[in-house]
Amino acid sequence: MQSALFYEFNLERHVPDDHLVRLLDRFIDLSAIRAHLRPYYSEIGRPSIDPELMTRMLLLGYYFGIRCERRLCEEVHLNLAYRWFCRLDLDCDVPNHSTFSKNRHGRFRDSDLLRELFEATVQHCVEEGLVGGEGFAVDASLIKADANKQRSAPSRLTGRRLRKRAARFGGISTRSMTRPGAPPARRSRSMCRGLTRRPNGPAR
Repeated sequence: MQSALFYEFNLERHVPDDHLVRLLDRFIDLSAIRAHLRPYYSEIGRPSIDPELMTRMLLLGYYFGIRCERRLCEEVHLNLAYRWFCRLDLDCDVPNHSTFSKNRHGRFRDSDLLRELFEATVQHCVEEGLVGGEGFAVDASLIKADANKQRSAPSRLTGRRLRKRAARFGGISTRSMTRPGAPPARRSRSMCRGLTRRPNGPAR
């Protein structure tokens, strides 16, 4: 098979309108990054890697769960949608994976760039009506406790006092307090000792 000598390729046409990178690009404004990082770059020497390009690549890694920087560079090199988001044409080179480590622990940390970017993105979402501020959500991870079930004891606290104790000590599930007919919450003996009153003094 004989290959063509010339190709006419438009990267814009090959990224669908409903692709996630287009939705992400709509709410990301990176126009002020270069001015924000200008004091951290030298005026002499070789041209530096564009900080906006590195930031866009890092956002792709966070958004699509690509934790390895080496693999992130490979994905941007192969994926047309990623190249479109990073403003890389087909003949443009992808930065080396070691560049991210040096900038993440150097310029980006010293200039507090990622925090500035996060706050600007949240502000943009507020202006678009995606964030109202009426409620907040906290992400948490469930960790299996290394506790002995044979040495547990039922809690003597109920109602409002139990909710206050749960908020104070943290990590105590409050589902049993809100679900009708649920059995009382159980605590280990070490925790119960911290929730009971001393005979001649205040609670520990």
